[in-house]
Amino acid sequence: MTTINLKDFYYWYIQDQFIEVSEEVAEALRASVRYEAAYQRRLTRHKAQYSLDCEDGIEYSACLHEPTPQELLERMELFVRLWNALNSLPEIQGRRIDAHIILGKSIKEIAEAEGVHEESVRQSIKRGLERMKKTF
Repeated sequence: MTTINLKDFYYWYIQDQFIEVSEEVAEALRASVRYEAAYQRRLTRHKAQYSLDCEDGIEYSACLHEPTPQELLERMELFVRLWNALNSLPEIQGRRIDAHIILGKSIKEIAEAEGVHEESVRQSIKRGLERMKKTF
């Protein structure tokens, strides 16, 4: 039988705690400590620390947080106000703002799809956004 100190093997022991264990158990504990030390040396030597830029989802999970109920309520109110402001516009302005801002289409694509000049689409979007600001 061998006497070991549990503080040397388990981090949650803050005071010395000596117990007697068999040789096999003592050797298994020492082997695990040696394995951990070797693993830490390999990490340091090969610079194998985690990077948030490696596109494996670590960055997303580290930066993700659950919104509070207050934040959810504010988002919903903002969405409703924007929706009402967009619906208060004439049909053509609303359709063009929706296509340009929400769907991400370019002004040129919208103009070609509607068969009008680009400048008229640009002015229509500008006037529609100004009207939405007043409504908002």
